[in-house]
Amino acid sequence: MAQGLVLTLLGGALLRVSAFSTIYLNYVRPGFRPFLITAGVVVLVLGVHGLVQEWRRPYAPREKGHDDHGPGVAWLLCLPVVAIFLISPPALGAFAAGRDETPQARPTAATGSYAALTTRGPAAMPLGEFIGRAWGDQHASLRDRQVRLAGFVTPSRKHGQWYLTRMQLRCCAADAFPLRVGVLGVPAPKIDTWVEVTGTWVPTPYDRIPAGTVAPELRATSVVTIAQPDEPYE
Repeated sequence: MAQGLVLTLLGGALLRVSAFSTIYLNYVRPGFRPFLITAGVVVLVLGVHGLVQEWRRPYAPREKGHDDHGPGVAWLLCLPVVAIFLISPPALGAFAAGRDETPQARPTAATGSYAALTTRGPAAMPLGEFIGRAWGDQHASLRDRQVRLAGFVTPSRKHGQWYLTRMQLRCCAADAFPLRVGVLGVPAPKIDTWVEVTGTWVPTPYDRIPAGTVAPELRATSVVTIAQPDEPYE
């Protein structure tokens, strides 16, 4: 009975976070949704089948003995699954970004090119694109152009600077790593706050970039607090 109930609850939890909400985006890339829904349906069907088989089984009284405690302990397996329904772990934030201690290599000299920014007003773009344009665009398409970036706030050791951060996934939250842009000119909002920053790129000559520094800088003109997007990762 306990095994069937655990499978039923687990299948229901998978469907809840993937088919009926966007909670699954806190853990995996969007492309995994069909697989999560399929897995949830299969597990749910197996669980319901097990429960039906258990209910149909004729009742047979057992002699009391030492093993009577086993089924009671087995019901505890339901607790983690029930917790998924009640408490959904949030997306990775400042704590996870701060724990990434992987040494970051010095950026290479500009070797590529990006399309010109033709839109009027601030150009909205992902942090990954901004970093790529800052370090890898030989035509310096960001120069003298206002951009709009969104992410959450993380601290910086550099005085007068804080980081606008977004986690990037290769597959799932287990392999996430932070993308950072240094923000200058405005006070830092509360850590982990999601904000939209408008400003201009601060060019840094390649020969003046300290070894290990890869976060380009943005001189902000405005910072607006926003809600966490449904898809929090890049």
